[in-house]
Amino acid sequence: MMLPLPVSLSPVRRDHLRRHTGGSRHYRSTRDILLTRARITNLGFLLLAAFAVVSFLVNLAWYLSSSDEYGPYTHEGPYSPPRAIWDTISRQPSLAELDHLIMVPGHAIWKGTDIEARFDEDQWVLEPYQRGGGRIQAFFKHIVTAADLAHQDEHSLLVFSGGQTRPFSTTTEAESYMRLAQISDLLPTAPTGPASSAVRATTENHALDSYQNLVFSVARFHEYTGRYPARITVVGYAMKGRRFSELHRAALRWPAARFAYVGIDAEGDTEAAKQGELQNGFLPYTQDTYGCHGTLLAKRRARNPFLRFHSYYSSSPELGPLLNWCPGRAEGGQTTVFTGPLPWDDLK
Repeated sequence: MMLPLPVSLSPVRRDHLRRHTGGSRHYRSTRDILLTRARITNLGFLLLAAFAVVSFLVNLAWYLSSSDEYGPYTHEGPYSPPRAIWDTISRQPSLAELDHLIMVPGHAIWKGTDIEARFDEDQWVLEPYQRGGGRIQAFFKHIVTAADLAHQDEHSLLVFSGGQTRPFSTTTEAESYMRLAQISDLLPTAPTGPASSAVRATTENHALDSYQNLVFSVARFHEYTGRYPARITVVGYAMKGRRFSELHRAALRWPAARFAYVGIDAEGDTEAAKQGELQNGFLPYTQDTYGCHGTLLAKRRARNPFLRFHSYYSSSPELGPLLNWCPGRAEGGQTTVFTGPLPWDDLK
């Protein structure tokens, strides 16, 4: 059924024009024109409807394209990253299957490129006490052992941890360890077959001591996979096993049943080296659990010549209160353990 004719074509309108003196047209004010009821043809109605549908579809497509493949942006909170940062992250789905953190704490920086010269001390940035005694060989054994464990468990992520701790180095401990592992063809890949490009190994580039090696590697695991680990294995010096297993693990309230330590000492390690670990490592942490006071804090500052700081407040916001935890007198003393909620509270 056709709609009524427009007002301009109706007999009433034509008669109205003829009644004016001299047959001249009467021009109404703009206000009158705007307030006059208007009618449209079927064609006009269809054009307006089509325009509305097209506009709706275009806006819907824009809205859907503004969300990433994992859903809308929901990262909110005091430590959350800006949307512009999160939009650069696109994880392979296979990484979500990883639940075992295998961590190697760094002790030095390899600056070489020739795998055959990996045991040459001149190819390493070392402290004076690290020269001789088979320490470099021990570093490489840590890398090889951790890589073997990662190959055995396809749900593991190998993390090399250690910052840019030496003023004469242009890289971090972690990056140098991973480069050595890569050149040695040791790195594990994701369990999704040849088509996957995901490597089950990464670096944690900010830790300045053993406590940070552990807590930062947990944060880096989450940053890399999008989830927190369910198990942790640390591969390092045997003489540092108690420091990690008894002190650092407890500081994180990580379940003992889900924590393992694989210890490998240098062949030349002596009783003096073990006493040095006791006096300079284990005992200080028994008095300053989180390493944020006095001597342990001074060590961190000395090991940060390039003034680096980490991204974990943003990428692992659930750990923000723990990362900020530095107990003092008001909290009950420097050994007071963090009591706030943690992502692994339900682990047994």
